[in-house]
Amino acid sequence: MPNDTASSGRQLRLVYDGECPMCRHYVRRQRIRQEVGELELIDARQDKEARQELSAMGIDLDQGFALQIGERWYHGSEALHRLTLLGTRSGVFNRLTYRLFASQRRTARLYPLLKACRNRMLRALGKTPIGNHYQD
Repeated sequence: MPNDTASSGRQLRLVYDGECPMCRHYVRRQRIRQEVGELELIDARQDKEARQELSAMGIDLDQGFALQIGERWYHGSEALHRLTLLGTRSGVFNRLTYRLFASQRRTARLYPLLKACRNRMLRALGKTPIGNHYQD
């Protein structure tokens, strides 16, 4: 992925499930390279407008988070892969995520497992899926 995100002034937004402990931990620990720009974090459960925008595009946030780079949206495993490429390699967490998700093929294979863990964790915590709880 080119490193022209910051220089072109493209928007970087990540819409995620703020009630998922796994998702919250990931977005708090992930660090984006300084030259890429600043990543806006949006909790889908708190931002009705973001949910509606993504839903209108056919993006189901219960199937994965969504990453906007410029005008383009990425979803699920592709979003995780792209975010990984934008990230730094500093710190144990960021080095580990880079090793796991820098390969698009590996990310696509691992993502269903991550999604299943998220869904089990939400059920265990008594949380409802984003789509079921927030009918817009």
